[in-house]
Amino acid sequence: MTHPDPLREGERIMTVCNACRYCEGYCAVFPAMEMRASFQAADLHYLANLCHNCGECLYACQYAAPHEFAINVPRTLAELRLVSYEAHAWPGLLARAFRRQSVATSVALAAAMIAVMLLAAMAAGNASSASPDPASIRAADFYHVLPHDVMVALFGGVFTFVLVALGVGLARFQRETTRAPGLLPQASGGRETRPTYTETWTAMRAALTLKYLRGHGADCTDGGQESRSPLRRWFHHCTFFGFLLCAASTSVAAVYHGLGWTAPYGYLSLPVLLGAAGGWGLVVGPAGLYWIGGRRDAAAGDPAQRPLDRGFIVLLLSTSVTGLLLLAGRETAAMPALLVIHLGIVLALFITLPYGKFVHGLYRAAALMQYSHERS
Repeated sequence: MTHPDPLREGERIMTVCNACRYCEGYCAVFPAMEMRASFQAADLHYLANLCHNCGECLYACQYAAPHEFAINVPRTLAELRLVSYEAHAWPGLLARAFRRQSVATSVALAAAMIAVMLLAAMAAGNASSASPDPASIRAADFYHVLPHDVMVALFGGVFTFVLVALGVGLARFQRETTRAPGLLPQASGGRETRPTYTETWTAMRAALTLKYLRGHGADCTDGGQESRSPLRRWFHHCTFFGFLLCAASTSVAAVYHGLGWTAPYGYLSLPVLLGAAGGWGLVVGPAGLYWIGGRRDAAAGDPAQRPLDRGFIVLLLSTSVTGLLLLAGRETAAMPALLVIHLGIVLALFITLPYGKFVHGLYRAAALMQYSHERS
């Protein structure tokens, strides 16, 4: 059950934890907590985004339910993460989108964007799906279905907005957490200065290796208290690096186009190899996370946020599956339909990035950077 006032509940729980300190060696959350004398919104947003939701502290806590204190750090911090996403979202009118996302919403948005792509292709006069041009299909000519300029205009506009929205949200989060009022005087010296290269490297290494998703010296819980494995961490790695490989594929293809090397590219070309590897990463990772999410202990998280998690996972998985199908069928009569479907889903994914689970990666990296800076 979601608490009616997550900030007040977070303050209560962190106050109890700060007195107990049994879990101080578990992850970054507890040492960062101990640097604070009080827990206001900025402090709680920061601590919540440091949490990787391994669940270890819940099972170790002597004050967890059925104790009257009913301490549940993972669930409370999960609720506070959602509060922090909404508090820093830009524009603010779209902040409520975090609570409205679900698999059904993601599917509906993808269907709407597929319709937009189809209309764009028809307006360009090149999408006669009933009788596609055989020559363009044999050449896997995507631009015969949707001209390059139209693709650039559609995706360039959406991507620019997404980058601005993500940048503003991240800047707001960093500005708030670097001035968190609860930090103890002896730990606050120079906290508003820029992190050093060593601090930056320490934070990025923790983020990229998912250091705090290993639990207390072992692997993360992926089921109940006694079920531990590295699968959750591995699936996160597949998802993250699959996303990076797909972005690298698009970037390389853009450079090739600028050099006059127009698509389609061969199966052994760098854009195709990067895209295929990223696509498979985005099949294995999201599918695994969806499976893990269904078997994890509900007490170790916020069940109310499962629709948000699953909606994002479904869009990622749909993007990768349709991309691989397009690659396999790019020289068949199904190419125009596959292209329109794939691009529509990609557009839907882009639109949701500033208002979905994607932002947790950015905020977590920023929180790890602040933690590295504070500890130094």
